[in-house]
Amino acid sequence: MILMNSQNVSSPVKAFDAAVTVLLNATGDYAAANSTRLFATGEEAFDAANPTIYGLTQCTPDMSPADCRSCLGGIISMAPQYLSGSQGGRVIRMRCNFRYEVYSFFSGAPSLRLPAPSTPATAPPPTPVNVTPTAATPGRSKNKTGIAVAIALPIVAAVLAISTVFICFLWRRRRPSREQTPSYSTNAEDIESIDSLLLDISTLRSATDNFAESNRLGEGGFGAVYKGVLPDGQEIAVKRLSQSSGQGIQELKNELVLVAKLQHKNLVRLVGVCLQEHEKLLVYEYMPNRSIDTILFDPEKSKELGWGKRVKIINGIARGLQYLHEDSQLKIIHRDLKASNVLLDSDYTPKISDFGLARLFGGDRSREITSRVVGTYGYMSPEYAMRGHYSIKSDVFSFGVLILEILTGRRSSGSFNIEQSVDLLSLVWEHWTTGTLVEIMDPSLRGKAPAEQMLKCVHIGLLCVQDNPVDRPMMSTVNVMLSSGSVSLQAPLKLFFIPKSGYYSTVHSGSYPTASQSTGNGKSGAMSPNEVSITELEPR
Repeated sequence: MILMNSQNVSSPVKAFDAAVTVLLNATGDYAAANSTRLFATGEEAFDAANPTIYGLTQCTPDMSPADCRSCLGGIISMAPQYLSGSQGGRVIRMRCNFRYEVYSFFSGAPSLRLPAPSTPATAPPPTPVNVTPTAATPGRSKNKTGIAVAIALPIVAAVLAISTVFICFLWRRRRPSREQTPSYSTNAEDIESIDSLLLDISTLRSATDNFAESNRLGEGGFGAVYKGVLPDGQEIAVKRLSQSSGQGIQELKNELVLVAKLQHKNLVRLVGVCLQEHEKLLVYEYMPNRSIDTILFDPEKSKELGWGKRVKIINGIARGLQYLHEDSQLKIIHRDLKASNVLLDSDYTPKISDFGLARLFGGDRSREITSRVVGTYGYMSPEYAMRGHYSIKSDVFSFGVLILEILTGRRSSGSFNIEQSVDLLSLVWEHWTTGTLVEIMDPSLRGKAPAEQMLKCVHIGLLCVQDNPVDRPMMSTVNVMLSSGSVSLQAPLKLFFIPKSGYYSTVHSGSYPTASQSTGNGKSGAMSPNEVSITELEPR
């Protein structure tokens, strides 16, 4: 994470950047070689506008001095590119970090003091500066140390200034394009809000009885979830990222940044985070009724979900999605909305969870394209599954599938089996056209739910799963449809994207089908070689 002070220096930028890098390298040397805690602070005199620059470097204490210096060297090298000209900044990596400011931000005397640089220099690379601080002693030894440091630093700075011209040239050639540069937070409030969420590993081990198997709530794509109780009595759910998961750390960072900024009654609340002892843990509020799928698809437990509770769940999910898509300051596409990612509290209020695959969506763009299709089959929109195109309308499609699951009590993604050869969307469309929707409604709802309201919810669900994203409504429109009894709904178009199970295995392998199309009856028909549409015969 890179955090930048919003104030710029008034001094020559190159000279200031050079002084910062010298200070950080010197404190880095001290932290790695002369500190049992792998921690150091320092200050460097500069000019009248910025009399003193203060710096701090730190590694986790379990690292070796060489590994610590290597880690610090890697992040110090990022300062000229991302923090140039800023009065202060921080770069925080999993096992090391640094910070510098033009004001004192740490208590106590600094580990070392550097004199003002004798000549301006361009920002040098993170080559270690061999500054070996010596403990202050009375008399001449103290003066000799000060003189030695005063002579050595300008010489080293001059050598680095000469070499940096060539290195900066190579650096510019190797620098990634703007599209590949990661977007880092530069708002100081972000790190303060994250700091307030940090939890100690010992607290979480005690809360979960050292992640006992009896406290395991379930397991997701990137690790297990455990129930725990904090010392103040608050119940929590701890998401423990698997240590063998290489891809999971990016999803965890993504989820941390997004969920920490999102506040809505229908989004799960983040309690804290822990990144200690090689553990990667996210802590959420505990949902007593767990996820929808644990109740909805259980023949006995589904009886707990009467019509009123199901309507409440549908409305809550719709409001949460509208907040993500349209109302929050951050426009977000969830990309993995499904029954197992919607949790229920004690009052059956739904809360959308698991933002590991979510993506920020620029306000000036209407669609994104990815070559890596991720998510859950059965909830994927056709444009995303086949071409990698995703937008807020992709989430609308997933919401439509979820509505139909809640009403019928049938799984969408797990319906491809011998007993049930027709998938959920095909089944709903067939009964919609024949006017026999009541036959496929959840048995616990038959005769107990208003037929007109059930029909209306199915109608909205079919509008949300239209093949063309343009034909799907916005979530704000969906909420108006759900809450108003006077809004007239347009007739849904016939669904053609209803693939068989073999189709999903094709998408999963990474290739997109281009030589076949799905027909409304679930059969795959070859595309016409002369690009003329194929006539599909249907009885009246």
